Amino acid sequence: MDVLGGAPGVFSARWAGPLAEAAGTSRDEANNALLLAQLADVPDEHRGAGFVCAAALVVPGEGPGSVGREVVREGHCRGTLARSPRGDGGFGYDPLLLRPDGRTLAEHSAAEKNAVSHRGQAFRALSEDLRTLQP
Repeated sequence: MDVLGGAPGVFSARWAGPLAEAAGTSRDEANNALLLAQLADVPDEHRGAGFVCAAALVVPGEGPGSVGREVVREGHCRGTLARSPRGDGGFGYDPLLLRPDGRTLAEHSAAEKNAVSHRGQAFRALSEDLRTLQP
């Protein structure tokens, strides 16, 4: 979340902490509910959000002392935070990330989501490196 300085960031899966267990909901539902509550008074123009994925590939060298190769690729998926969850697909914060087409990631088909998602972008870029990497 832009307004939160990038939070929940690496803590996104555990954002709600023990609230999920206490409320008897799934971790995803608790995380989404907490984020929506924290940003309830934030105007739409300040609800920019996005996902980032870093995918790494390390190819070892061919023998002792030889240097291998390391490649890291990033993917980014931007949007805005919806006011309530929408859609049945995806997981995590997908029901909250509104894309420019007006749908959340959870409202996209699996193929549509993979075409625009941060993970899809990062791993497509990495797969291109797999074709050209030589140890």
